[in-house]
Amino acid sequence: MKTPTLYIEGPAFWAPTLPGWETARAVFRGEAEPADPPAKRPSPQLLAPAERRRAPDTVALALEVAAAAIAASGRDAAQLPCVFASAHGDLGINDYMSSTLASDPKLLSPIKFHNSVHNAAVGYWTIGTGCMAASNSVSAYESSFATALLEAAAQCAADQEAVLLAGFDIPAVGALASITTSRGLLAVALVLAPARTERTVASFEWSLASGAPAAPWTPSDAACALKANAMADALPLFESLARGNPEALALPLSATLSLQLRLEPQG
Repeated sequence: MKTPTLYIEGPAFWAPTLPGWETARAVFRGEAEPADPPAKRPSPQLLAPAERRRAPDTVALALEVAAAAIAASGRDAAQLPCVFASAHGDLGINDYMSSTLASDPKLLSPIKFHNSVHNAAVGYWTIGTGCMAASNSVSAYESSFATALLEAAAQCAADQEAVLLAGFDIPAVGALASITTSRGLLAVALVLAPARTERTVASFEWSLASGAPAAPWTPSDAACALKANAMADALPLFESLARGNPEALALPLSATLSLQLRLEPQG
């Protein structure tokens, strides 16, 4: 079955060496160097000052790129359904909770517990923006961004309304670092729309393909430096958006299924 063409608005990107889409775009195009020294974690203005200080890295990253994507798309965040994705959620808080429960459960912080749930970031987003539209929180290990993109694309096509997509992951710490290799900070976002607008940067046709995934993507040096983060499956799409050329991408959803994209820049 042929799926409808969808349109991308407002790509947003944040990593310590690529703090913002304009920087990332220039670096991916070979027109600039990564930030040196690396940037400190973002401070999302959506939150009140006290909440901003207490917010974990996952929330800070997710809200930073989500707000940037909304601003670039010119849309109203309060009206937009959203899909947030993280492979692991907040690994730092999960490590803290596990060690505290093992040593002295009575010392467990209610705020830390509150921020440990996988949908904490999208919860902060919907409360901060007053969004009453549908919101989803997606996790699919190494294919979390691709799975969330499929979810957002299906929702956008079925409902014929724009959808915000944001993905983020942070480093594994403590005992968890022995079983997952996520390193560094990385967050991405964009808006999918059912029709072209003046803010459209690219269109894409999409489909599912069975069988072994296509040949692996060859990243730029800047993207290669971010491959250890669990949200790295978003990098091929954002590098393609930065280059601004027609491209065919295969984003693995599993060992035997991939999301196929035929990307076309829109000037």
